[in-house]
Amino acid sequence: MVVHWPHRSNPSDARQSEKAAAREFPDAGFAATLAKGLAVLEAFEIGSTWLGNTELAACTGLTRPTVARLSHTLAELGYLRYDATKSKYRLGVRCARMTYPLLAALEFRQTARPLMQELATGLGGIVSIGLLDADSCVYVESARSGDVGPHVPDVGRSVPIVRTAIGRVLASMLRPEEAVALDERMKREAPDDWAAFGEQYLAGRQECATQGMAISYGDWVSTVHAVATPLFRARETGDCFAINCGVPAFRLRPGQIESEVGPRLKALAASIRQLAGEAQPVPGASAGSGRLVEHA
Repeated sequence: MVVHWPHRSNPSDARQSEKAAAREFPDAGFAATLAKGLAVLEAFEIGSTWLGNTELAACTGLTRPTVARLSHTLAELGYLRYDATKSKYRLGVRCARMTYPLLAALEFRQTARPLMQELATGLGGIVSIGLLDADSCVYVESARSGDVGPHVPDVGRSVPIVRTAIGRVLASMLRPEEAVALDERMKREAPDDWAAFGEQYLAGRQECATQGMAISYGDWVSTVHAVATPLFRARETGDCFAINCGVPAFRLRPGQIESEVGPRLKALAASIRQLAGEAQPVPGASAGSGRLVEHA
């Protein structure tokens, strides 16, 4: 369960939002205060380095007094850092510490990194591994050539499923009931993106099922064309991993993303799977089948 506190512009709306959220999760085991604290942390996105309590309240839909208590507590614990001259908070170092156990457990990243770097350098682009997280893809590894322009994905960056090649590939790895639930969630929570990119998303998911890869022609970053292919669905956790390669459009010859970049990325994915000892997606599986086959 992932909680998204809706944006509200005034205290009365915020109080209604909190009450509505409490009714939405009647489970006595659900810690609403913890969920609110995590919502405060998640409000710090790219371009929002420093935020005050008023801004945090607007981002989360929580009342300002609630936010003030949460931000103070998070700062005392080291998850936020307070600057008295700005009267604002930024994320604390302890947040970065929390990501290490997760990344360290993904041991295949270390073996994949030099192979990813070789492809990124050879194509003049960026190669990244992403992990499915609700309706987003979170990058867990990335390699890039020396000059790729302003679009530089990094570890921890989140991108939307519906607008990206890697997102469409991750969706194709889901079981049918999981794919249906994901589609409904995106229609509900990102209706504008769904209206603009839903058709490309569904086509990309089917493309991955039949050709083993999906392509985006600037759907996320207009100056970058990207291709993605499945890595594996982890045996122990069920987590879905995929890999993509983005190249500035001006560096690509007509048809190169389909005829060269895609096949090379698929070969790289096969090498990483073998090194990781993970299962391989069945070629030509129907969209959302989730079928896997073990390496011999």
